[in-house]
Amino acid sequence: MVYKAVIAYDEKELRTYLKKMLAEVWPQLEICGEAANGKETLKMIDTVAPHIAFLDIKMPGISGLEVAKNIAGICRIVFITAFDQYAVEAFEREAVDYLVKPVTKERLLQTVNRLKKQLQSSPEPPVDLAEMIKQLLTSLQSNANAGLRYLQWIKTQHKENVRLISVEEVDYFQAGDKYTLVITAEGESLIKKSIKELSQELDPQKFWQIHRGTIVNVSKIETIGRSLTGRGILKLKNRTDALTVSRQYLHLFKQM
Repeated sequence: MVYKAVIAYDEKELRTYLKKMLAEVWPQLEICGEAANGKETLKMIDTVAPHIAFLDIKMPGISGLEVAKNIAGICRIVFITAFDQYAVEAFEREAVDYLVKPVTKERLLQTVNRLKKQLQSSPEPPVDLAEMIKQLLTSLQSNANAGLRYLQWIKTQHKENVRLISVEEVDYFQAGDKYTLVITAEGESLIKKSIKELSQELDPQKFWQIHRGTIVNVSKIETIGRSLTGRGILKLKNRTDALTVSRQYLHLFKQM
């Protein structure tokens, strides 16, 4: 049997990314539609009647959670979310599944295997799925906006194409004259976002501004030392370059 799925995600590049990965891990799955918002998603599901819906929790207008509440008896649901704190009881009971952004192939393969098992045992979604979705809405509504506000992807221009870089891959951001450098293990890219904009959009628990022109990925830090002038000298894992920490930001490292 050929199973059908729809992808609901407000960013075209990320829909394409997920579609490409699904083609690799589940080539028999037919992606019969893509939508950019909740309203489009509801119309599409009503038209094509898919077996599975991949829903971004945060979509313009009608959220992915609200869409799920309306389609609970029609198809299986996989939520796409920014934080794994959304993996609450309903997920663990396998009523619905979830993918944490940025979606990895390994995690997607787990979801695909779970879906195949569910569909083989019963093509119809659980009869109590609507009630489970209602419980999800109640438990997540209070913190959904806070949990989804942080930047997850960086869009950079690569020749004639847009390249997506997960923020988890970034070692640090360095301000230039008109652009900001995005430094990863793979090399450097340019973006038009300023350091000030990035400092407001990135998760402050994961990215620290250490200089007026530098933001560093905390998980990439190896050591912090002091220069003769009293400034901090930061060494990153698997990199030879050192970063300067201004005195005003040294307090961030007292806990390290």
